[in-house]
Amino acid sequence: MNTKKILTAICAITLASATIISCGAADPNRGWNGSPGGAVSGANGMPPSNLGNYQTTDVVERNFISPAMTPDSYFSLDRNTASYSYMRRIINEGKRVSAGSVRLEEYINYFSYDYERPVGDDALAVSGNLFDCPWNEQHKLLSIGVAAEEVEYSAKPNNIVFLIDTSGSMYGDDRLGLIQQSFSMLTESLGADDTISIVTYAGDSRVALRGESGSNKTKICNVLQDLVASGSTNGQGGIQKAYALAQEFYSEYANNRVILATDGDFNVGASSSGELKRLISKKCESGIYLSVLGVGMYNTNDTTMKTLAENGNGNYAYLDSVAEARKVLVEELGGTFNVVAKDAKMGVTFNKNTVEKYRLLGYESKMMSQEEFDDDKKDAGEIGSGHTVTALYEIELKQNANGAVATCEVRFKAPDTDESKSISVTVMTDDYTDTPSEDSIFIGCVAEYGLILRQSKYKSNADIHNVVERLSTLDCTKEGGNGFRAEFLEIVKQAKKLY
Repeated sequence: MNTKKILTAICAITLASATIISCGAADPNRGWNGSPGGAVSGANGMPPSNLGNYQTTDVVERNFISPAMTPDSYFSLDRNTASYSYMRRIINEGKRVSAGSVRLEEYINYFSYDYERPVGDDALAVSGNLFDCPWNEQHKLLSIGVAAEEVEYSAKPNNIVFLIDTSGSMYGDDRLGLIQQSFSMLTESLGADDTISIVTYAGDSRVALRGESGSNKTKICNVLQDLVASGSTNGQGGIQKAYALAQEFYSEYANNRVILATDGDFNVGASSSGELKRLISKKCESGIYLSVLGVGMYNTNDTTMKTLAENGNGNYAYLDSVAEARKVLVEELGGTFNVVAKDAKMGVTFNKNTVEKYRLLGYESKMMSQEEFDDDKKDAGEIGSGHTVTALYEIELKQNANGAVATCEVRFKAPDTDESKSISVTVMTDDYTDTPSEDSIFIGCVAEYGLILRQSKYKSNADIHNVVERLSTLDCTKEGGNGFRAEFLEIVKQAKKLY
């Protein structure tokens, strides 16, 4: 069956039933043609790697730091997950993952955790846990969890622009075909109060649908299914037109958002990371949020998509399957669309009297200086309704340590204000437990797995067999538990054959 026939069926099913539409999705574990081989990325600090034409900037791993020299650690918070779903696609193909593509915070934050939730009018809550490090018995893990309030998805109308890359590089079922199916699923969640526009770009950009009511699902689906991939890639022109259209239908009472779906291969207009950063940074001042959905493998530019998301008040997910599209655009729609905290950032101060050294796992590209953390005008990350965000430190405590380990401060703003708020938590040595919760054990498993994949020099005794063994004991990975965590166990079992 060709792509157009599939989409026609999906649109018809969408109008009849949201549950049936999921049955028409492609097999999330099916193989893909033309994927990269099992080579690993170049050394840290080298230019962007291009393994199998999946272009990403290598992660430069952070060293251990002495709090006697540098007690503070600052970084921007968000819940991007692209690195995890990219890994899943490669492992399911039986390939080794590029070490430079492993962003540990995106692996950990792919999953939700049972953290303390905000009370009253607070948008965020923060908590901390201290437990044994599974790959180094001399160390502990300090897990800091941020949980967002849950806001009803229907509480606000939506002003959404689908910005779709229809250039020649988007040809294929795992690219434009997947995006057409994904947006068709999203259409089911739209209502009469929602305003939907569609902008496409290739050699030029055009408005395919202007300000349509979300209740006209058939019309929206028909426009989506008629899209064809061909030509060059003028992403700059598409971005300009999409933001202009979002501004045309802008409402201070609505969720105003551009959803960019692309493989990131910009080759006309602004295309370098610096040019795109300047372009999208100006757009984010408009009050219009950005979601970036990455697809594909050949000529897929992770660096471009990550740059756009991080500098455009945005979030970034990589769609390796229709199942992942359903997770991002249907199951987690409230969190994807409804921002409850903008410019969110974290500062952690370690006690030099109790901590010998510490190392933040992940967030390499999101680090801040103290001046940036203190500057309320500095752009930072966004956190959506109901989302959880985790920061994980590997630490070594001093012998006979007793007292405060670290104080964590989270700063953020409400979506409709520029006034910064602050919440904090102090973790004590007495908070240590040798019987951690399932969430803590699971976080340790994800982190250890990531260290193995990225071939970290700090992986110590990390062992993928031990990760499988610990995961298998958890109730959340068993039948009737958490589907995403159970899937992770199967992914690690697949990876065990490769590492």
